[in-house]
Amino acid sequence: MNKFLSEWTVGLLVSTLAYASLFYLNVWLTAHLSYGLGVNWIYLPAGLRLFLTLIFGFPGALGITLASFVISYLGEFAQELTTCLGIGLISGFTPYLARFFVLSNLNISSDLSNLSLPKLIICILIYSALSAGLHQWWFAVRGLDEAGSFNHFLVMFIGDVLGTVALIGLVKYGLDLLKLSKPA
Repeated sequence: MNKFLSEWTVGLLVSTLAYASLFYLNVWLTAHLSYGLGVNWIYLPAGLRLFLTLIFGFPGALGITLASFVISYLGEFAQELTTCLGIGLISGFTPYLARFFVLSNLNISSDLSNLSLPKLIICILIYSALSAGLHQWWFAVRGLDEAGSFNHFLVMFIGDVLGTVALIGLVKYGLDLLKLSKPA
C-alpha cells in the first residue's frame, strides 16, 4: 500500500510540475505562433500530456488536470470556474482516454514494451483529434471568442501533432546524446 501511494504521489507531482513548467516554456517559445485563445500552431505540452499519461496513467492525468485548471484559472480564462474546470478535465483525461483506447485496441502492453513507431503515430493522431475536438467543443459550449470553429479545431490538431512529434524528437535526441557521452 505504501509503495502504491508513493508511486501514485510521484506520478501526480511530476505530472503537475512538468506540465505547468512546459506550458509556460511553450508560451514563451511560441508566443508568435498562437492562432487564438488556447490554440497554437505548435503545442509542446501536448506531447508531454500523452507521455505522462502513457507512463503514469491515472495519476498523470490527474496531475495534468490540476495544472491545466490552475493555469486556465490564473490565465486567459478570467477565473471562470466552470470553463477552467472543463479545460482541466479535457486536458488531463483526453490523453488518458486515448491511452485506454490505444492499449485496448492496438495490442500495446501496459508497460509499453512493444510500442512501435507506427503504433505511436496512431496514438498521436487519435490523441490529437480527441484533444482538439473536445477542447473546441468545450470552447463553443462556453461561448469563447471564435473558438469552436473548424479552423480552430484544425490548427489545434496540427499544433498537438507537431508539438508531440517535436517533444518526442527532443527526448529521443537527448537520450541518444546520453548514450554517446557514456564511456564504453
